[in-house]
Amino acid sequence: MDAFIQNLRSQIDQNTQSFQQAFGSLDKDMLNAKPSPDTWSIGQNIHHLIIINESYVPVLKKAHQGEVKVPFWGKWPFVYNMLGNMILKSSGPVRDKKIKTFPIWQPASSDVPADIVQQFVQHQEKLKTLMTNAAPLLQQNTLITSPANANITYTLAKAFEIIVAHEQRHFNQAKEVQEQLAAGSW
Repeated sequence: MDAFIQNLRSQIDQNTQSFQQAFGSLDKDMLNAKPSPDTWSIGQNIHHLIIINESYVPVLKKAHQGEVKVPFWGKWPFVYNMLGNMILKSSGPVRDKKIKTFPIWQPASSDVPADIVQQFVQHQEKLKTLMTNAAPLLQQNTLITSPANANITYTLAKAFEIIVAHEQRHFNQAKEVQEQLAAGSW
């Protein structure tokens, strides 16, 4: 699992660097600007990532304590692998269609702080530590439930893949917002 964790950490570093380079110099107004009312701002995209990633902390805590309660259908590898793969595909970097998030993962409605990129950078360091500390759970092929819905089960390894891919998705979404704002198409 060491290679798996190292790969995840490397991807997180790449994601972090992408966010810093693209959005690190933006002021609060630009981070909060929206091309349309139904579009998230750059800052909201970043805030959403912090919220969703932190929602896995209690799940990891339960996994470390052996307290994950897997639903009945989570006992079959076919089911939890299918669910995990579907979520990975839908939350990956390619944005074929807009997907609505669960209410617990909604970003701040407005007025994201000017230091949201720095908060994200700090968050990413914590995330890498969580992943490294989860190595024993990864070796045991631990199952978890989604922080948003306890009926959705997948492996912890798949959860980490989803987290990394989801960051890339929202980087792409935030870049689209930035491009729309720069083009004045709002």
